Amino acid sequence: MVWGDHLKRWLKIVILGYLSFLFFGSFFAVGLLWVGALEELFPILSKIEVFLYYFLAGAIGGSLRHLYMFCSHYRKGELTNYRDWVMYIFYPIFATGTSVIAVTLVQSGIFLIEFTEHIDAPYGQVSVAFFVGFGFNRFLNKLNEISHDLFDAKQENTTKQKEDY
Repeated sequence: MVWGDHLKRWLKIVILGYLSFLFFGSFFAVGLLWVGALEELFPILSKIEVFLYYFLAGAIGGSLRHLYMFCSHYRKGELTNYRDWVMYIFYPIFATGTSVIAVTLVQSGIFLIEFTEHIDAPYGQVSVAFFVGFGFNRFLNKLNEISHDLFDAKQENTTKQKEDY
């Protein structure tokens, strides 16, 4: 066996273990958060608890998507480019923070979406966080389009010129 093949196999195992740990660990962390076990260890968490739910929902969505992609590409023999492998490590991490920001944007009213309030938990917010984690790339593309439309200097000048006439 060539050293490169051994390294590839080892790296595949590490990535699969990492994504599995992130996926199942996030569920476990949500459970600990839900029953209050984490607040006993870290009382300050009660101040950011709701954001932790969004964060962990994003981690679950991002790791689920990338576990699926990794397994699909593995079965098809398409895990040949090391440059693509970096997404399996970093995208689920990026999805966590992006999920928190997405829920914050929705709650701010900027997307004209309203959440239904539930007594038990913020189900709508957690669902959005999961979907953003799962569709991280698509959400960033959409966010890029929106920010481009909002802050495009050329568009502002064109609009201003039309108003002058």
